[in-house]
Amino acid sequence: MKKFGKILLIVLVAVIFLGTFGYLFKRSRPKEVTYQELQTEMGSIYKSTVVTGKIQPRDEVNVKPQISGIVAELYKQAGETVKENEIIAKLKVIPDMNQLSSAQSRVRLAEVNLNQAQTNYNREKALYDKQLVSADEFEKVRQSLQQAKEEMTVAKESLEIVRDGVASSNKSGSTTLIRSTISGLILDVPVKVGNSVINSNTFNDGTTIATVANMDDLIFDGKIDETEVGRLKIGLPVKITVGALQDQSFDAVLEYISPKATESNGANLFEIKADLDVPDSVLIRSGYSANAEIVLQEVHDVITIPESAIQYEGNESFVLLQKEDGSYEKTAVTTGLSDGVKIEIQNGLKMGDKVRGPQIISKK
Repeated sequence: MKKFGKILLIVLVAVIFLGTFGYLFKRSRPKEVTYQELQTEMGSIYKSTVVTGKIQPRDEVNVKPQISGIVAELYKQAGETVKENEIIAKLKVIPDMNQLSSAQSRVRLAEVNLNQAQTNYNREKALYDKQLVSADEFEKVRQSLQQAKEEMTVAKESLEIVRDGVASSNKSGSTTLIRSTISGLILDVPVKVGNSVINSNTFNDGTTIATVANMDDLIFDGKIDETEVGRLKIGLPVKITVGALQDQSFDAVLEYISPKATESNGANLFEIKADLDVPDSVLIRSGYSANAEIVLQEVHDVITIPESAIQYEGNESFVLLQKEDGSYEKTAVTTGLSDGVKIEIQNGLKMGDKVRGPQIISKK
């Protein structure tokens, strides 16, 4: 029994030794090197750059009040359409006490002047009827009465404007009624009923009652690095892709390149804008993030091969061209435009030629 166990152990050791030797011998043998076989093709090559930005309406305005006050009513909400001059909100005027006091004082003074002018007129009228004063003197008194009446009217209207925000003689042009200045879609109404608002003046921009935009005229607004802006020109075609609308792209035309750069994180960036063509059936919201692919160069109907087949020696480029016997011959080529995957062959190859590509790496 002991003898059998020794024999089994010897056999097991021998098997392990032979297996290890065979594995190491196999690993030590040189692997067969294989290469991809690539063929020239006829095609087009585009060289482009991608710019990130946003979709924005070309015309977007902030509607602000002409007077200060409190929002009394809101007639529109964000997402609703509005026409030019349509009422969006109504304000309740909170008069300034100094202006109110001054307007009231002006009315009282105008009333005193009117009473005095009326008395003078009545007296001169009686004398004129008796032909005791000349027509010129009577005309002067009559004009003074008319001026006093006009001053009284103006003073009352000024008081009404200070107190109520609108004169009774011009209710249709009330400054308490906030109207849209353009037709379009209401993007935002940042105020609520009861909020205090102020008009635009020298010291502040005023309170925005609503933001209105024409969503039928959209543009792409982005920024491009200074290293690429020199290759752009107005009128270049642009392909827009919107992150929120997958599998859809839109045509656009480059219409603006900023003449001045802005610095961002140490880089000089130039603003660009492109006129966007959106079908009526597609809904795009203001502020969507988007990418713009701008074609900088393009060639059509040229011989191309994968750029991985090109090898370089100094300033020379060449490929390994397959001969009829299957061997490869070093052949100089003249290259043209490249998109990073395919490259244009201007000279040195013809359609149907086969060249050696990169080495195939075995996974085993």
